[in-house]
Amino acid sequence: MIIDNPNHIELFRLLTIKAALSLEIAGLTGRGKSAYSLAKKEFGLKGNKQKVFDQVNAMVQAIKQQKGEING
Repeated sequence: MIIDNPNHIELFRLLTIKAALSLEIAGLTGRGKSAYSLAKKEFGLKGNKQKVFDQVNAMVQAIKQQKGEING
């Protein structure tokens, strides 16, 4: 699968942030900036990690429904 469309790249980035946020909620952290801080800064979200995760998840679902690509 090749992701070369700017819309698909943005969706992939959002999915990556969502996955990293779920790991941070579970207690795992990485080096560099946290996915939590990236999501808050990039998308202007507010709240704790769980609330930000829920908002990112809602964004992903909205994009998938808009494109008709509900595959999980």
